Amino acid sequence: MHCHNSCPGDSGLTFGDGGITAFGANCFNIAFVLPFVGYYIYKTISYNAPIDSNRRVIAAGIAGYVALNVAAAFTGVEFGMQPLLHKTASGQALYCPYGLKVALTAMVGEHLLIFGLIEAIVTALVIKYLQRQAPELL
Repeated sequence: MHCHNSCPGDSGLTFGDGGITAFGANCFNIAFVLPFVGYYIYKTISYNAPIDSNRRVIAAGIAGYVALNVAAAFTGVEFGMQPLLHKTASGQALYCPYGLKVALTAMVGEHLLIFGLIEAIVTALVIKYLQRQAPELL
């Protein structure tokens, strides 16, 4: 889902969702929401598991999946709020024309079905690799 130039998205500079004007919202979602949600989910699931445990690999995959989807939901809310906050005198949305229902569904849907699964697999594989090659990093 791509809105006009001032609508916050997953990564304004990389994917074109909002460009430079969405940089603050993107930074918040990607650099605050995603890592904190992921960290606490990972710590909860992997609690007291040995460093080389498969539970840590699974915990990392689940944490990556959930955290990415939570960040996508935040983005969907930011998209969907735009028409409520910024309108022309005639009532037309200035930046992102999609309301909360459309924006949230589009953002969360694609992340639940595609990007979240990719995140889970890559994150789990990275942890598995580190367990074998550089366990001191974990």
